[in-house]
Amino acid sequence: MPEPLTHTQALLKLRCPRCHTGPLFTHPATSLAHFDEMPPACPVCKQTYEPEPGFYYGAMYVSFGFSVFVVAAVGLALYFLANDPPVLVYVLTVAGVMLLCTPLSFRYARAVMLYMFGSTAYDPARDPSRRVG
Repeated sequence: MPEPLTHTQALLKLRCPRCHTGPLFTHPATSLAHFDEMPPACPVCKQTYEPEPGFYYGAMYVSFGFSVFVVAAVGLALYFLANDPPVLVYVLTVAGVMLLCTPLSFRYARAVMLYMFGSTAYDPARDPSRRVG
């Protein structure tokens, strides 16, 4: 029997906040045409993934925070590792990294929003890995 996921592990694996088992997204992040598709509810415990209409508009603020972190990290890395290259190198590198990070940023912004503000608590009774028999 696999060990149940902690709250943080479930968030990082993009699993349902209630059962920690069902996936939050229908396709892998590498499926660029469908990286944003979520099922309406968890396939395991039937928890709805949209607590109210427009719920994920708040995820834009979380995504903005992720973007600021990535831009600062890439900028500092370029400054120190590439010996302060020309501005065009900063712009192109940051743009490329942000483009590559978009699917993950989108997904984790939604997951953080759902875990922090979705009013859904983990219910061990709904976790199939905890069921006996």
